[in-house]
Amino acid sequence: MIDHSLKKTQMAVQPPEERCKNFREVALGYTEEQARAEAARCLGCKNRPCTDGCPVGVDIRGFIAHIKEGNYGEAYEVISRTSLLPAVCGRVCPQEKQCEGKCVRGIKGEPVGIGRLERFAADFHAKTATKLPEAPEKNGKRVAVIGSGPAGLACAGELARRGYDVTVFEALHVAGGVLVYGIPEFRLPKEIVARSIEELEALGVHIVTDAVAGKSFTLGELREAGFGAVFLGTGAGLPKFMGIKGENAKGVFSANEYLTRVNLMKAYEEGSETPVFRAKRVAVVGGGNVAMDAARTARRLGAEVTVVYRRSRAELPAREEEAAHAEEEGVLFRLLANPKEILTDGEDNVIGMKCVEMELGEPDASGRRRPREKAGSEFVLGTDCVIMALGTSPNPLLKRATAGLETGERGEIVADEDGRTSLEGVFAGGDAVTGSATVILAMGAGKRAAAAIDEYLKN
Repeated sequence: MIDHSLKKTQMAVQPPEERCKNFREVALGYTEEQARAEAARCLGCKNRPCTDGCPVGVDIRGFIAHIKEGNYGEAYEVISRTSLLPAVCGRVCPQEKQCEGKCVRGIKGEPVGIGRLERFAADFHAKTATKLPEAPEKNGKRVAVIGSGPAGLACAGELARRGYDVTVFEALHVAGGVLVYGIPEFRLPKEIVARSIEELEALGVHIVTDAVAGKSFTLGELREAGFGAVFLGTGAGLPKFMGIKGENAKGVFSANEYLTRVNLMKAYEEGSETPVFRAKRVAVVGGGNVAMDAARTARRLGAEVTVVYRRSRAELPAREEEAAHAEEEGVLFRLLANPKEILTDGEDNVIGMKCVEMELGEPDASGRRRPREKAGSEFVLGTDCVIMALGTSPNPLLKRATAGLETGERGEIVADEDGRTSLEGVFAGGDAVTGSATVILAMGAGKRAAAAIDEYLKN
């Protein structure tokens, strides 16, 4: 029976006054009763608009129908046919712009909580599964995957399921890419990523860490070693800066470095010896999800935090849920403002940031109103730490490993829809091609490339 409630079933979260002092997961997940209640809101549309909005094509109607009947294991099986990281996607996907954005229930109320239900099914599986998946019979062909972020893991998993002998090369000492170094523990616990990787290894995927493309090996060397095809899922790890005076001062970080120190190097753990600057006042420049992650992380490390963004709240690119959680946790927002200079003392320590107020003019190419400076509106924001969260671009080290690979003006790899690059047998996908995007879009690119690699090696 369909529940016609206009509101989603609420999911419990840690109280803001508690969670801003710890790194435990904020959202606590659905109980069985809550999951079945939310599943009952699904209309089971025959044309499946929600699946059309999913970059990896999950049978959303199908898995929700199983939850409605209490068949949680079957729900997970349906999801895992097309998605290798459901516990991750259920937590960090921007469902409001994808599957839930297409949900018919959203026309006259809130859409079905698809992400929450996906998380529930994945977490139920993790609690009840008694064995890991079995590796399929190998077909004798080898594929190298460079990068163990969402694009690389999705590609590796799809190919392993098809019988390929896959080796993933990861530059850092832990596999997972942005899932482990970029997304904070309070949004995506590391144990969930580790469990997902363990399942991939059970399928026969080999993971080699501390292997840097361009330093440890080249693509030519991989081909000489017997790999029939290579997938480049190296992401976009080179941070962008503004080029303003004072950006090289002590206490100025890219969001990448700041989050990596805290997340991957576990500076958040009590008693950790990982060096991280524990500032009293932090300014985070930018308005995307990474900016929210950096701001909320700094707040948990005890700082007073202000997000500085040059447009208004309506144009904020971060997920509304993440921005709302940040505000609840005490993060301040200085909107319609832009940095002009980072101020320092005689020893090059940050003591403030000179900013200017902005106003919105005509829309730019992206459709958002272009910000412009207001004359005579300069002000100084007191801070002893600045975190630049302005986006990233592909790492130029990749060019050393890939002579002849066509790249664009920003260093991004040029590839077609199926990941084919200018080099024979070399495919690419995810942020290395598109620039910074979402986990699920990177996974979709990895899946498409896996199908193209399969076709290439069969022929």
